[in-house]
Amino acid sequence: MNNLPRVNANGHIGPVDAAQVPRYAGAATFARLPRLDQVEQADVAVVGVPFDSGVSYRPGARFGGNHVREASRLLRPYNPALDASPFENLQVADAGDMAVNPFNINEAIETVQQNALDLTEHGTKLLTLGGDHTIALPLLRAAAERAGSPVAMLHFDAHLDTWDTYFGAEYTHGTPFRRAVEEGILDTEAISHVGTRGPLYGKKDLEDDRRFGFGILTSSDVFRQGVDEVVAKLRDRIGGRPLYISVDIDVLDPAHAPGTGTPEAGGMTSRELLEILRGLRGLNLVGADVVEVAPAYDHADITAVAASHVAYDLITLMGLSA
Repeated sequence: MNNLPRVNANGHIGPVDAAQVPRYAGAATFARLPRLDQVEQADVAVVGVPFDSGVSYRPGARFGGNHVREASRLLRPYNPALDASPFENLQVADAGDMAVNPFNINEAIETVQQNALDLTEHGTKLLTLGGDHTIALPLLRAAAERAGSPVAMLHFDAHLDTWDTYFGAEYTHGTPFRRAVEEGILDTEAISHVGTRGPLYGKKDLEDDRRFGFGILTSSDVFRQGVDEVVAKLRDRIGGRPLYISVDIDVLDPAHAPGTGTPEAGGMTSRELLEILRGLRGLNLVGADVVEVAPAYDHADITAVAASHVAYDLITLMGLSA
C-alpha cells in the first residue's frame, strides 16, 4: 500500500492520501504531512518542544506535541472557513521535536532559541507545539531576530504570564512576556492578551501589565462584545507589523480544553477562538505557538482536537499573510 505523501499541483508534498491509507494508520506527523527531511525546503515547519519544567501547577505538557499530532490525523487539505488550501499554497513539513534539557531551564531556553533560528534560517516560518509557555520567550527572541525588529504579539491565554518570578526563578511559564518586554523584543504599541480571566495575586498584576504596554480583552469581553468587535480591535492594534501569535490552550474553557495544567472557569469556546483567529486573515504572521496541552488530563482528545484545529488555522493564516 502506498503510504507516501502525495505531490500536489504546485509541486508541494502534501498529506498522505486518506483514500489510500486509513487516517489511523502510519506515522503521526502533523496532519499526516511529510517530515522535514522529505522535502527540499519548507515554507512552514511544525516543530514540537517536549518541555514542561517551567510549570507551576500540573505537569504533563511535555507530552502535548505528540498528543496534538495524533489528534491532527483527521485534518483535511481544504480549509473552507478561510477558503484556502494551506498544504497546496505552502510546503508544510513536520520537523519533529527539539531535544531540550528537562533539568536546566536556562539551557533549554538557549536550545529552543538556537533551534528556532536554525529552522528559520532560509525563510521558513515556525508553528511550534508545546510544551509549557516558558518556550514562548526563546521563540519570540528568534522571531524578533529574523524580523530585524521587535514583533507585535497576540497572546491568547487565561493568564497574563507577565509575573516577575516564581520561587525566585525568572524563567517559568508565568513569566515569558515580562522578560520579552524587558529584553525589547516586543513592540509594546502592538501587544495584547486575549481571553484572560480568573483570580490574580493582586491589582498590581494588572497595573504592571498595563505599564508593560499590554492591552487586555478578557474572556468576558469576547462574550459581551462578540467576535467581530474583538477582531476589529485586535486588527487596529496590530496594523501591518510583523506578528507573533501565542496560544495557551487554557484560553479555552475547561469544557473545551480539560487537558491543560492550569485550568480556569469561564473561558472562551473553541468556536470563539477559531473565529477570532480567522478574523486576522491578511496580517503579517511571522510565527506562532500552541502550548500547554497536557494529555494526562484530557478526555476523549477534546483538548488535542481543539489544539490541532488552532494549529491548522494558524498555518492557513501564514499562507494568507500580508
